[in-house]
Amino acid sequence: MSARLLALKTSDRPALRFGAGTLTYEELARAAGALAPRLRAAGRVAVWATPTAETAVGVVAALFAGVPAVPLNPRIGERELAHILGDSAPGAVLAAAGDELPTGLAELPRIDVDVRATGPYADGDTYAEEPVDPETPALIVYTSGTTGPPKGVLLSHRAIAASLDALAAAWAWTEDDVLVHGLPLFHVHGLVLGVLGPLRRGGEVRHLGGFSVEGVAKELGEGGGTMLFGVPTMYHRIAEALPHDPALVRALTAARLLVSGSAALPVHDHERITAATGRTVVERYGMTETLMNTSVPVGSGPRPGSVGLPLDGVELRLVEEDGSVLPVADGETVGEIQVRGPNLFTAYLNRPDATAAAFAEGGWFRTGDMAVREPDGYVRIVGRKATDLIKSGGYKIGAGEIENALLDHPGVREAAVTGEPDPDLGERIVAWIVPTDPTAPPAPGPLADHVATLLAPHKRPREVRYLDALPRNDMGKILKKALREPTDG
Repeated sequence: MSARLLALKTSDRPALRFGAGTLTYEELARAAGALAPRLRAAGRVAVWATPTAETAVGVVAALFAGVPAVPLNPRIGERELAHILGDSAPGAVLAAAGDELPTGLAELPRIDVDVRATGPYADGDTYAEEPVDPETPALIVYTSGTTGPPKGVLLSHRAIAASLDALAAAWAWTEDDVLVHGLPLFHVHGLVLGVLGPLRRGGEVRHLGGFSVEGVAKELGEGGGTMLFGVPTMYHRIAEALPHDPALVRALTAARLLVSGSAALPVHDHERITAATGRTVVERYGMTETLMNTSVPVGSGPRPGSVGLPLDGVELRLVEEDGSVLPVADGETVGEIQVRGPNLFTAYLNRPDATAAAFAEGGWFRTGDMAVREPDGYVRIVGRKATDLIKSGGYKIGAGEIENALLDHPGVREAAVTGEPDPDLGERIVAWIVPTDPTAPPAPGPLADHVATLLAPHKRPREVRYLDALPRNDMGKILKKALREPTDG
């Protein structure tokens, strides 16, 4: 594989398929090659990241030109858009010809992406990006902004290449694989793993446009897809559909690799998918700032609830609140994950203070994720330090394991767990439940007893609150800060 991030062989092999439209590697290379010269003077380019071939071609063209691309969520709000544009100062915006852009982008020069344009070859039968320093930013991806204004994460050519190559080793990912997914293209999961990953391997991307169980069954079944990337919400819908959809069962059974990420996949959904198809869903763990850190290796057997082992080149440790390294891997002691390696981001754009605060001495990135480590080295995440670590009665408790226990109850469809101030315990455990049957929700007492039986008495919820649905973001992550105690009236 080329030292460059992308070196596309100009062949007639399929590279990208969005709906009925397909681009071969030659067509992709020519379209991106035609666009790249127009981008070099822009400095940075924003990309209106719809789930289309135009987004993929635009990002590849930016890589060819050696300029950073800033993916924009097509559902972005006015205030967030203004912040990102002011912070990243792109010189142009790339979009499909028919896209209607918000007024916030009206002042930027617009460049329409033509996926059928024909540019020149370079390097014989290969088209590659301009030679750049590996530390040059390839993407500027903005965080979700849960703790303040979104921060621009500078992801270098080096970081992306290192992460994708480490995943290829863990998953035996080759040019023969056909990846199916319906993920948005404005973040790491859908764009870096889901588009640049197959292109770096020389394989094929089949994007569903938007997730549907029917689309998965078609592309993994008769379409010959070998890999599926998804988030827990997608796999939950798949698990719900499997008992009534023989074609979906056959499609998943035929797939080589099922991967879930962006949030923890409940153990119950793991078990339902495996029972119906014989396939295990592989979980991996990453962040915008770190790209991918760990994965369950392909062929290692079922590990529900685990995100696996550190990838090649990634160092991982768990630390106490005072920064001391946990000396044991006992599957019980909770610590914050810190990582370092070639997969890490370079900096937060225009935020040297935030960049410095994100790293501990020795170049270790503070992830803010809490985990335990099994004696065999496998990592199990129990939640975010800011929202999922509950200190109750002298114990450090991860919300994630309680959520999995609640989801094991037949009366629970969705669950989230938070901590709230308590004068006696310090924090009390609160369970937020979406019942399987809203007309007959499970009673608080039996739910608490269910958790205490599966885990330990001090991990039982002290309160249970019922909702019609849990608040989630575009990636299906539960927005715990949106969970508030109901008010009267």
